[in-house]
Amino acid sequence: MYSMRERLIHLQRCRGITRRTIRKILHADPALQQIFHLSSTQLSHLYLLSAKQATRLYSDLHNQTIKKQIAHDISKFTVITIIDDDYPPVLQTIKDAPIVLYALGNISLLSHKPAISVIGTRNPSYEAKAKIEYIVKPLIKKDWLIVSGMAKGIDSFAHTLTLGNNGKTIAVLGGGFHHIYPRQNTALFKQITENGLVLSEYPPHTPPTRFHFPERNRIISGLSFGTLVIEATEKSGTLITVDQALDQGREVYAVPGSPLIEQTKGCLKMIQDGAKLVHCPQDIIEDWETIGQNMVYSK
Repeated sequence: MYSMRERLIHLQRCRGITRRTIRKILHADPALQQIFHLSSTQLSHLYLLSAKQATRLYSDLHNQTIKKQIAHDISKFTVITIIDDDYPPVLQTIKDAPIVLYALGNISLLSHKPAISVIGTRNPSYEAKAKIEYIVKPLIKKDWLIVSGMAKGIDSFAHTLTLGNNGKTIAVLGGGFHHIYPRQNTALFKQITENGLVLSEYPPHTPPTRFHFPERNRIISGLSFGTLVIEATEKSGTLITVDQALDQGREVYAVPGSPLIEQTKGCLKMIQDGAKLVHCPQDIIEDWETIGQNMVYSK
């Protein structure tokens, strides 16, 4: 028998629909019993889909290969759905919460507090590692969970520093587990699965695409009390995560730097726009002690 959660995982893999449509379907058909018995015309009418979208959705709902792939993935990875009791409460409250999460590693980290996202440019300055050592290492020593995206540059520095100091870290990927990006981080990926946690909302066979990275950033910020930007250029993709963190009611911190260095201009602009300037780890620790511990994560 196909369980309710398996039907939800299947629905999330179907082409022709968005997460918003999946929520509409769940609202109309909470047990997901009817959806598999509707014609493409009925799907189109009920969920306001184009004929092409409805045909794709119908085809995928009845695709036996998808069923087999789901059974295989459930046996190999931890799969958490939005209807499960162990779905992270901090993500339940964010806008457009992921419907399904695939996990490798220690899932108890999803409930660990305090947690902070450490993000920044893929092309850091010569000062970046020293900045992370100075501000993030003391947090690691105080048992803070470090969340990042396993990208080149700042993300990789943050994960590596955490692992090197026996700390706790979560990496949120922009693709499935069978397509590690960048490839040079394959060893880092393996280390995090063994000593931390790797998460993705994309099925394991899904290659990363350009739009996946800004999309996954809402999960990075959503898992954390605050987001710390180490370095960012003025037009950095990092600022997408910052916008999402603010939208989620999370704290945003930025490390200042010389206006002569391209990689610090984004941070300076953020501080000018209201991000909290961080010049030592205590700035973040004090915020957690005064506002973070009682913080209600809400939309």
